[in-house]
Amino acid sequence: MKRGRLIGELVVEPRCVCWRLWWLQTCRPLSSPCGRFPLEALSPGCGMETHAFWLGQLFLFALWVNGLMTLGLTGAHQHVIICNESLMLEKLPKCGKSFEEMMKRVDSKKWCNLTEFITYYNNFSICTEREANAASCFWPNSLAQGFITGIHKQFFSNCTSEKVHWEDPPDEILMTLILIPVLLMIAMITVVVWCSKRSDILV
Repeated sequence: MKRGRLIGELVVEPRCVCWRLWWLQTCRPLSSPCGRFPLEALSPGCGMETHAFWLGQLFLFALWVNGLMTLGLTGAHQHVIICNESLMLEKLPKCGKSFEEMMKRVDSKKWCNLTEFITYYNNFSICTEREANAASCFWPNSLAQGFITGIHKQFFSNCTSEKVHWEDPPDEILMTLILIPVLLMIAMITVVVWCSKRSDILV
């Protein structure tokens, strides 16, 4: 068993002398021509028996530093965003008024035809999004949606789509549609039974 004695940061082993510096350790034989410790012991000319160990420790230290930097950058970029709802509700009516002025250029009878005012509606949508973002609010949100719904009711309340009324087909067609699959099924069963009996007779 090897024994050594600790002299400050200098460890003297029976066959070598080791110098420990934080996570690094280097050793050289007692007969090595290297000069005094500690600086000379760290030179490439000295025997380094723990070179792989140094590299592993250095790699772990680099990972640790990288983790600290990552946490620091993540914390620096995390900002609490608070939506100023009162400011947004104060600015949104400006978009509604602008849209109302543009809709006056369109005949009210054509308000249900989207192609007549698609450009105006697009500008209105962009305006509401811009004002919501200026108030640090996401878009769309419940308040902005409520405002837009109010604009829809003001201009497009009469633009209801016609409901499609479904009717049953005439009785003659209905009976034909029911009987065709039934007759086909009976015919298939008859063919299967006839084939099975024929095979029994041949056997």
